[in-house]
Amino acid sequence: MEASNSSINEAYWPLPYLYSSFTSVWLVFASCWIINTYINRHFQVNSLQWTLASVPCVKALQLAFSFFFWYSCFYYQTCSLWMSFGVYVTGLLFETASIVSFLLISHGYCITSERLSVPERRAMAVLGCVFYLILVGHRASIPYFSFLLVLDYLLIFFVIFNHITQNLSLLSEQLNFIEDEDVQEMHDAVYTKYLMFKKFRGAMHIVAIAETTIFINMDSSVENYWMKLLAREWAHFCIFLYIGWIFRSQDLAPRFSVMPTHKSRSNRIVPPIYSIELDEASFKDFSSREWQIGVPTSSQDRISKDSILVVIQHPHASRPILINSGSGFPTNSATISSPKASI
Repeated sequence: MEASNSSINEAYWPLPYLYSSFTSVWLVFASCWIINTYINRHFQVNSLQWTLASVPCVKALQLAFSFFFWYSCFYYQTCSLWMSFGVYVTGLLFETASIVSFLLISHGYCITSERLSVPERRAMAVLGCVFYLILVGHRASIPYFSFLLVLDYLLIFFVIFNHITQNLSLLSEQLNFIEDEDVQEMHDAVYTKYLMFKKFRGAMHIVAIAETTIFINMDSSVENYWMKLLAREWAHFCIFLYIGWIFRSQDLAPRFSVMPTHKSRSNRIVPPIYSIELDEASFKDFSSREWQIGVPTSSQDRISKDSILVVIQHPHASRPILINSGSGFPTNSATISSPKASI
C-alpha cells in the first residue's frame, strides 16, 4: 500500500521512534527474564517462569512489527499490509497471553501446587479462547463485541480475584497451623508465598484500573495519539516489570518447592517436618547423596491427617536438590514414612 509523507497525519510522526524505543526496552526485559530463569532453574519449579517469559517475547515482537510498519510508511512510502497484519495478530496474542498468565498465577500454578487439575486447565482454556475470539470481534469493530468484551473482562477478573482470595485463605490457615504446632521449618516458605499473592492482588487491582482507563480512552481521534500510546505502553511495561520481579526465578525460602502435585480440597494443612541427621555409614544405603524427602502414602492417593514430612539430610550436604515424586512432595527416590512417635 503506497503512502506519501504529506498524506500521513503529523500526530503519527513520533511513532517510529516510540516503537523502536519500546522494542529495545521489551527485548532487554525478555532477555533478562530468560537468562535469569535459566541461571536459577535449579532453585525452584520454574515452569511458571518459562510460561511467563512468553509475554515479553510476544510484546517485543508486536512492537517490532509496529516499528517496521511505521518506518516503512514514513521513509519508504509503503505501508505494508503484512506488517499491519503482524501487529494485529501479535497484539491479540499478547493480550491473551497476559490474561492466561494472570490466571495461572491466581490458580497457584507452581506456587501452591505443582500442576493444575484437569478441570482447572479446561476452564482456563475456555476462558482464554473466549477472550481471544471476543477480542478479535472487538478489534474488527463488530457490533456488540465491546459490550461482550467488558463482560468477559468482568468474568476473568472475578475468577482471578476469587482464586487469589482462596489461596490467601489457604496460606493463612497454614501459617496459623504452623504457629499453633510450632513447626517453624515451613514458616518462611509459606509466608513467602503469602506475600507473593498479596503483592499480586495489588498488581491485579492496578491492571483492572489500567484496562478500564485504556478502554474508556480508546477513541478514533489522532490528536495526541502518540501521548496516549506512550502512557499505555509504559503502563503495560511497569505492570509486567512488577509482576515479573515478584515471580522471577530466585533462591527463595527453604522448602519453597515443597508442594502437592495437585490441589486438594481436603488437604489444607502443611504436614510437620522433622529433620534426621545420619552419619555416612547409615546414609550410604540411601540412593540420594544429599536429600530424601517423603510422606506416607495411602490407597486413596491423598495425605492422611497424621501424615508427616520426613527430611533426611547428609551431614556434609551443601544445599538441597528437590525433585518431584508421585507422592506430591519433592523427593529424590522412594517415599520414606516413619511413625510420628519415633522421630
